[in-house]
Amino acid sequence: MDARRLEGEWLDELPADDPRARRSRADLRRINALMGNARIVASALKPFFPQPPRTMVELGAGDGAFALRVARLMRAPALEMTLVDRQRIVAPDTLAAFKAARVTATVAQDDVFEWLGRDGLRVDVVMANLFLHHFEDEPLARMLSLAARRARVFVACETRRSAFALAGARMLGAIGCNDVTLHDAAVSIRAGFRDGDISALWPAGASWSVREESRGLFSHLFLARRLDA
Repeated sequence: MDARRLEGEWLDELPADDPRARRSRADLRRINALMGNARIVASALKPFFPQPPRTMVELGAGDGAFALRVARLMRAPALEMTLVDRQRIVAPDTLAAFKAARVTATVAQDDVFEWLGRDGLRVDVVMANLFLHHFEDEPLARMLSLAARRARVFVACETRRSAFALAGARMLGAIGCNDVTLHDAAVSIRAGFRDGDISALWPAGASWSVREESRGLFSHLFLARRLDA
C-alpha cells in the first residue's frame, strides 16, 4: 500500500441506465453516509465561512446526492451549486430537493478539465468527493492547478489508502453492496491517498494554506484556502 495503484472501475464503464450501475450508485450513497464524507466536508468548510458560501462547484458530481447533503449541512440559502460530470444523471427528485433547500443547482455535463479550463468567475468553493483517486498524478496535478485558478477554497474527501480500509471494503457485501461496488471499492482504496500525497500535487505558492489529514476510519481530507481572496 506504499504507492498509489490505479485500475479501471467498473462503474465508469457501464452505461448510466444499466441496472448494476444504478444499484452501485445507490450503494455509493450508503457508503458515503457510513463514511460521513458530507459531514467531514461541511465541518471543514464552516470555519472559513462565518456567512454561508454563495457559490459552490462539485467536480465529478455524479447524481448530485453528495452536493445536496453538503448544501443542507452548510445551511446556505441562496446558494448557487454547479454539478460538473461527464454524465447527466441527476434525477428530477434531486433537483427538486435542491430547490426545496433554496439552492439553485445547475448541471454542467462536461469534462472537468474542459470546464475548469474555460474562463469563468472565481467561486467560493470547489469540492470533490471520491473523485480525485481516478487520476494518475500528472493529470491530477493539472486538474488541481486549474481548480486553484477558480476557487477561494478547494476541498476533497477521498479514500484513505490503508490495509484497514481495504479490509473494510471487502466486507461491503455484508450490507448488500453489489459486485460492481465491491470491485470498485477495493480499486478506489488502492488508488487512494495518505500523508501528503495531494499536497505534493497542489500548485506551489505562498497564496495558499494547505491541510491534509485522515478523517474517520476510511476517509482522507485535503483542504486548500486562498490567503489573498
